[in-house]
Parts: sequence; structure tokens; C-alpha cells
Amino acid sequence: MFQSLQATPADPILGLNQQFQQDKNSDKINLSVGVYQDADGNTPVFRAVKAAEAELLELQKSKSYIAQAGDARFLDGSLDLLLGADKVRELGDRVAAVMTPGGCGALRMLAELLVQTNPDSTVWVSDPTWPNHFPLLQSAGLKLEKYAYYDLAKNGIDFDAMLQDIEKIPAGDVVLLHGCCHNPTGADLTPAQWDTVLEVMQRNGHVAFIDVAYMGFGDGLEQDAYGIRRAVDLLPEVIIANSCSKNFGLYRERTGAAIIISDSESATAAAKSHVMAAARRCYSMSPYHGAGIAGLVMSNEAYRQDWIQELGDIRDRMNRLRIDLAEGLNNAQSVMDFSFIAKTHGMFCFLGIPEQVVLDLRSEYAIYLLNSTRINVAGLSETNLPVVVEKVAEVLSR
Repeated sequence: MFQSLQATPADPILGLNQQFQQDKNSDKINLSVGVYQDADGNTPVFRAVKAAEAELLELQKSKSYIAQAGDARFLDGSLDLLLGADKVRELGDRVAAVMTPGGCGALRMLAELLVQTNPDSTVWVSDPTWPNHFPLLQSAGLKLEKYAYYDLAKNGIDFDAMLQDIEKIPAGDVVLLHGCCHNPTGADLTPAQWDTVLEVMQRNGHVAFIDVAYMGFGDGLEQDAYGIRRAVDLLPEVIIANSCSKNFGLYRERTGAAIIISDSESATAAAKSHVMAAARRCYSMSPYHGAGIAGLVMSNEAYRQDWIQELGDIRDRMNRLRIDLAEGLNNAQSVMDFSFIAKTHGMFCFLGIPEQVVLDLRSEYAIYLLNSTRINVAGLSETNLPVVVEKVAEVLSR
């Protein structure tokens, strides 16, 4: 029966990484990979995660299933982190959370919820957005459309165009927003811009769908939560897909949560039941290990403080790299002004260079970045950054 199948095209990011692995150039540089890397090119295990994991394994007496909704310590800690403990107490049973296999699992389970709630609604995503938003949400049966977000010509958010598009979105439709550290651009809304966007959504009766994949990688845990918390203050219905891959370094443990806030306890309970029913249909039970670790880190003050410190060190390193990259490129050539890079947040940013420059960097110098010009800032190091600056400036100046 499989003889009728044709192979699917390679994922643009995963395919490029495979091409990088096969490249024989010993000086190759990978700026396309979507994980945090330290100065040595490793994706480290957080100190607090390592310690909590050891404690968890020592105390664990069983590998039996936990409650279907997930580990209570992890879910409570996630809600406090995202919304703040005071807001969680205020919301009471109007907020609910379900553990999922990573942020992708949360996105898909919330998509299943939206299909059950209103199959005719449209989810509006930023242009551009994380490419995997489309297959994750569309495969659940949702329709996706784009709203203006990033202006490639100006290397920044086109906020006026964004507002104009959101104003036109019909009542009842869903607006997907990146909680912080926008992927792929690294260009984030300011608090004032968040206020304006959410006030438009409140007035027009939109539902906020917030994807939180990089909390703590932007300006800090509290600062990065601004848009999420403001949405919950203003809108009666908010759904949140939370990932612990980046800020806890739990990539392979697939640790996430689907969070629902509504205007009544009964509506939230019903929505939660539909998410758990969708999970039962798709994968039955979420993996526990990563959530058990993250829950212990968030509930143990010593682990929590060490985690916050290391997360801050990672954030500071990426911010130094993006400043050094912007200054280095500006000093090395006069074709483009790269100052905008220093204003971006998180792991990613666009370089904004012509696509032919991207292709020449790849073929001539084995410097790999996506055709969109998105780079992973954490793929830079004190060693390879001068090389990247030199080669980008050289090819750009031809």
C-alpha cells in the first residue's frame, strides 16, 4: 500500500541542518539550528535541572501514570510563572492547565479545542511566523490567515499595518501572538504596543492565542510576561501554549502546557475536558520526566534561584552577541545599517541581507542561515563571530 506514496519535501530548517552535517568544510558555521548553544557549541543542561533530576530519580518509587491533566507541581508553577501568583489566585477555577508533549503538543491540543468550539473560526498569525504554526494548526482543521507584522525593507515591526489588519479581523476569530522573542524576527512589541493591540482585540471581540516558547530569553521573566498578563487582564478568553524547551533546556523531554482562561468556571472546566479528550485521542498521556524536573525546580527556592541566575547569564550572553554582531557588521561595511539587530530579543533575528548573499555565504564559506536570513544568535561565539562579520561584509559589498 505504501508504493503509491511520494516522499514529502524536507522541512526547510531540518533539511538545512542535514545539509550542514554533510558539509565537509572543517570551518563550517551553523546559524540555522533552533536550540540554544554555549560558547563551545553545546546545548547545556541547566545546573538546577541536573540537581532536580537527580533528586527526582532518587525519590521516585514508581513509573505509573500520573493524573491525565498532569503533574500538579509543574502546572501550578507554570501558571504562577506566566500569570503571577496573585492573578492565578484571582482567577481561581477560571484558569486551567493541561500538561502536553512540549509547546508543539500544547499548540495542537489548543487547535483541537478551537475546532470543537468554533470550526469556522480563523486563526490569524503574524507575517512572518514560526513556519510550524501552519502544519500544527491546519492539520487540526483550522483555517489560518496572516496579519502584517514585520517590514523587511525597514528591518522592524510595521505597527501601523499590524493594527490596520487586526482592526479588520472579524469578531470571534483568534489572533495568535508570540508572548516574547518573536520567532523568526526577534522583533517584539513594546508594552505600549501590546496595550494598543489588546485594546483593539478587546473592542472587536477577538480571542487571544499566545505562544510562549522563550520566556526569560528576552528582557527577563517578569518583563517577558507583560503581554500575556495584560491579555488576561483585558480579554475574557485567552489560551496559551507554553514550552519549557528553551528556558529550562528540556528540549528532548518534550515539556509543555496548554492553558485556558475564560470568563466562567464552567466554561473553563468544559474547555479543559475537551483538551484532555483530544489528548486521549492523540497520545493518551503526556510524558512526565521533564515536567517533574521543571515542577521541582519551580517549587524549590534554591533550585529556582539558581535557574533564574543561569537563565539570566544565557540571556546576557545572547544580548552581548547581538550587540557585537551589529557593531561588527556596521564597522566592516557601508552597504547596510545593522543597528536594528541590537534591538531584537531572544535567540533569533533577521539579517535582512539579499537572498543571493545567503546562498553565496553557504556555498563559498559554509556559513549556514535560512534563506529568510533568520539566524540563531546563540550559534555565534567569540570565535566564529569575527568570521561571520568578515564574510557577510565581503559578500554584501561585492
